Amino acid sequence: MASNDHAPKRAWVTLLTRPSYLPGVITLAYTLAAHATAYPLVVLITPSLPQSCVQALRLESVHNPQLSVRPIEPLLLPNNTKTTLIAARFEDTWTKLRAFELTSFETCVFLDADITIYRNMDEIFDIRLPGDNWIAANHACVCNLDHDDWAPEDWKRENCPYTPLRHPAALETAKAVPLGATPPHTYALLNGGVFLYHPSKTLWQTLHDHFLTSPELSTFQFPDQDFLASVFCGRWRPLPWKYNALKTMRQWHTNVWRDDEVKGLHYIVDKPWEKRIASDGIGGHLGRDGETHTWWWNVWHEWRSQRGDELLGIVDGLVAKPLGQEADKKQCEENKKKGFPIPIPLDANGSDRS
Repeated sequence: MASNDHAPKRAWVTLLTRPSYLPGVITLAYTLAAHATAYPLVVLITPSLPQSCVQALRLESVHNPQLSVRPIEPLLLPNNTKTTLIAARFEDTWTKLRAFELTSFETCVFLDADITIYRNMDEIFDIRLPGDNWIAANHACVCNLDHDDWAPEDWKRENCPYTPLRHPAALETAKAVPLGATPPHTYALLNGGVFLYHPSKTLWQTLHDHFLTSPELSTFQFPDQDFLASVFCGRWRPLPWKYNALKTMRQWHTNVWRDDEVKGLHYIVDKPWEKRIASDGIGGHLGRDGETHTWWWNVWHEWRSQRGDELLGIVDGLVAKPLGQEADKKQCEENKKKGFPIPIPLDANGSDRS
């Protein structure tokens, strides 16, 4: 590809290591194409991925020629390395760093497999970086309004980089340092769900050397993004929220969020394909994500209506089954017993539109 003058110089990149994320990759590829992206999507896959999933991707590529599959080897810590991961699902996210090996492209944008595209965002490739050893990524939202035990003490609303922002300026501006103050440490944290970079052998070598030698790795709670924040400390440009819109921000940051401005929606925590939305419209592990999960299911139904039995036979088993009348009634009753949607704690200080 590198020797072909007509080969694409830009690419979207994602990673698939397990069957449970195949529905996410399918809808990521479908929505990129549906919103007329000009650039291909490279899906990195590891040997752990069952052949049925590989076949599903190849079948999908018949409908979507911009999708290609590239086998890679996993990048894992030694077996005896102690870690402080907040969830087991992050164990293989180190492999995401392999995206920096795609040196046949000049510019890449990595997208997590649980991101769905709702508007064309090709313009992200035109963002200029101060140097080829820089990346662009989104700030981490550190509000922690639900008081998760794993979060550091300084993960508070007043320390979140999104708190001082306002619509519509936040659509183009990603950083607002409080007046008369030094930015909190949390302003240096990034979310690894979306990042723009210029792959090169030199950059990959720098990352790989850091991976092999850094004593910090065992302390990272979010492996890939903590690693990127460490390697690119002082060398990353913040992106506007719309490119990596965490679904929790819809409630936590109404100061910036607008439904019709979302471009890439990041379905963090529980995935929409794991559970159907009942007639009460409630979704998500705290019952607050019914709207955004419904968006995903609408995309899924649209995609499904256009595909054949062979492909559907593989992927249908990886998404929640449709709810019948009795199952719908039972789910609504369970949601009510759980008190869904769970209100955001009163000490969250609010985030009214302004």
